[in-house]
Amino acid sequence: MKGDNPKTKYPLDQRPPKKTSHTRMDTITYPYDDFSRLELSSSAFIGNYRYFRSLLDMRTKMLVLLKANAYGHGSVQLGSMLQQAGANYFAVAYPVEGIELRQSGISLPILVLTAGTDHFPEIIQYGLEPGIPNLYSLGVLCEVLRSKGITSFPVHIKIDSGMHRLGFMKGEIPDLCEFLLSHPEVRVQSIYSHLAAAEDPTQDDFTLSQISLFQEMAGAITQSIGYKPMYHILNSAGIERFSRFQFDMVRLGIGIYGISALGDVKLRPVASLKCKVLQIKSLHPEDGTIGYGRWGKIAPCGTQIATIPVGYADGIDRHLGRGRASFNLNGHRVKTIGNICMDMCMLDATGLDAKPGDTVTVFGQDPPITELSTILDTIPYEILSSVPRRIRRVVTP
Repeated sequence: MKGDNPKTKYPLDQRPPKKTSHTRMDTITYPYDDFSRLELSSSAFIGNYRYFRSLLDMRTKMLVLLKANAYGHGSVQLGSMLQQAGANYFAVAYPVEGIELRQSGISLPILVLTAGTDHFPEIIQYGLEPGIPNLYSLGVLCEVLRSKGITSFPVHIKIDSGMHRLGFMKGEIPDLCEFLLSHPEVRVQSIYSHLAAAEDPTQDDFTLSQISLFQEMAGAITQSIGYKPMYHILNSAGIERFSRFQFDMVRLGIGIYGISALGDVKLRPVASLKCKVLQIKSLHPEDGTIGYGRWGKIAPCGTQIATIPVGYADGIDRHLGRGRASFNLNGHRVKTIGNICMDMCMLDATGLDAKPGDTVTVFGQDPPITELSTILDTIPYEILSSVPRRIRRVVTP
């Protein structure tokens, strides 16, 4: 297999990472693994971005979420494309994600949504901008900034308008304002909050109440500090359904990857999980059963199986096994058979002229990822973000 020979020549963009004392296992890629890949359509990605951009005023800034490895797509690859496409801001969940983007050459401002308190020195070093949900975090940050002689460091104030996860409550705003006025170490870059149910029309009254409370709290902060930070509250569904509340910036997440809150919008899926058939095997009733637990049953007239190199360690949930899901093999839907294994699963390819090396699409255009998420009673986010880094990301036209 390519890569076993230490003298193998790699293209510049596929060389293995240099082994250093700082190399992390979760950043290692596998350029020699051609059995499976996550194809990323650059045209779909940019097309989806332009669709959401078209819903906004030209003056409204666009922040794109690249957390969780860009929802499993590949933050470095897609971040580079977005930087060229005209995005204004990026956001990640944790400092390590922002550091990875900086080390890959991303220069746009990066908001760290879950900054915590333990990594402020690294946040400062790499020019990241922390989201601040409470006075404790703000106090720790100011102590670090003061020790370094830094003033006017950009922070983003998180408002709890009804999600009740992180953020300042209404009763905490006076203390926050007093703190900000007495601490020149920070400057408020933006005030933001998060909608809990913007995609659900039955929850619109609640969504509007969130927006109203956000405006009230953000306005109080702005009046107190004497300058106007950016406001942002809309997520992907909010951009599509409540664009009149776009304020100064919006946060585009799952939408750019091809999932819309509106049924009639033809966004294109960016990611297609594909792999190659490892082996075709024709089995007869006397051969017994297929897979762990012997759940795969051979038909009386025989069963042909195609084994592919993806399993639950690759984001293929075990609940998709035993025929609950079907994938695309040579333009034909083929059901899973037996239990999903850690690194492989089997498909019922009976009656098809299939051979080793043929391509199977697990999700993409057909089947769409929403089909799999419906089977699993979950959301596309979970499936996408479950695709591990050992699956190679390949950018396609």
